[in-house]
Amino acid sequence: MTIMKKLILIAVAFGLTTLATHAQKVVPIKYGNMDQWITRVIKESGVIGGQTKNVYEIGPTQTINGAKAYTNLGGSPWGSSNVYAKVMGVVKTSNAVYPDAHGSGKCAKLTTTLEHVKAVGIINMDVLVSGSIFLGKMIEPLSSTKNPYSKMEMGIPYTQRPKFLQFDYKLNAPTGNRTQSTGFSAKKTVAGRDYAEVFIILQRRWEDSKGNLHAARVGTGRQRFGNSTNWVNGHRIPIWYGDITNHAGYQSYMGLINGEKSYYARNSKGKMVKCPEEKWDDANAQPTHMLLMASSGCGTAYIGTIGMTLWVDNFALVF
Repeated sequence: MTIMKKLILIAVAFGLTTLATHAQKVVPIKYGNMDQWITRVIKESGVIGGQTKNVYEIGPTQTINGAKAYTNLGGSPWGSSNVYAKVMGVVKTSNAVYPDAHGSGKCAKLTTTLEHVKAVGIINMDVLVSGSIFLGKMIEPLSSTKNPYSKMEMGIPYTQRPKFLQFDYKLNAPTGNRTQSTGFSAKKTVAGRDYAEVFIILQRRWEDSKGNLHAARVGTGRQRFGNSTNWVNGHRIPIWYGDITNHAGYQSYMGLINGEKSYYARNSKGKMVKCPEEKWDDANAQPTHMLLMASSGCGTAYIGTIGMTLWVDNFALVF
C-alpha cells in the first residue's frame, strides 16, 4: 500500500471517529451522578414515638437539623418522595429514597415500604410509599395523604430535544401480588404484579388568562422493569417525538397524562394547579419543560409491591 493510500485511510478513520463522537454527545443532568446528598435530621412528635429520623435529599452535601420545610438547595433540580409531614400538629417523616454505594461513588436506592404511624387512642395506620425521585419539587410540610400529585411541582424548564435518556440501574423485583394501603382503610392485597419505572417526558406548556395550565406532549421515553438484575450501566431509553400511538414500540402506559392522573405545576401567579396533557404535539415542536422520574412502583399512589427496590445512577441526556 502506498504512503498516500495509508494517509487517506488514516484520515477517513479519524473522520469517522470524530463523527461518532459528535453524534453521541452525552450531557449529565445536574447532581444526576447521585454522589451528593443532604441529610435532614428530624425528630418526630412524642405522641408517635419521638424517634429521630434521617430524611435524604439529592443536593450539595450538608446536614440540616430540625423539622423544617425543604426547598431544593444548590441548584439541585431533584425532588423525591422523602417528606416531612405535619398533620394536626404531629410531626412525621417518610423516607423511601436513600444514598447507597455504586462503584467508587454513590447512587440512589428507591424502595417500596410501609410507613407505620401509631399513637394510642389517636391514630393507627399504614401508608404504602414507593421510593421515587423526579425533576421538580415536593411541597412541604405535607398535611394529608390526599391527592399526592398536588404536593409535587413536577417538571423543570427545558427547551432541547435529546435522543436518549441514559442511566445505570439495578433492580430487586419480588414476585407476587401488590399491597394497597392508604392509611384511611385496612391494607389489602391487589391482584397483579408491580413494576419499577423510569420515564422522561418533554412537554410544551402554556397558561390561559384564568391561570390554568395546559400541555402538549412533544417527546416520550418510558420503560417499566420487572425482572431482578445486577447493575446495568449506560442503559438508554429512546425518546420518540410527536404522536407515538402508532409507533412499533408504543405501550398503553406511554399515553397522555391527564384527568385525575395529571401532574401539578406552579402557574405565573404562584398557585399549584393541574397541568393536563391535552394532545400530542408536532414531531418538530420545541418543548418548554422536561419531566423525569424514577420509581420503585408504576401504579396508583399507595399501591405497590413491598420490597421492590430500584437503584439508579448517572443520569444523562444523549444527543
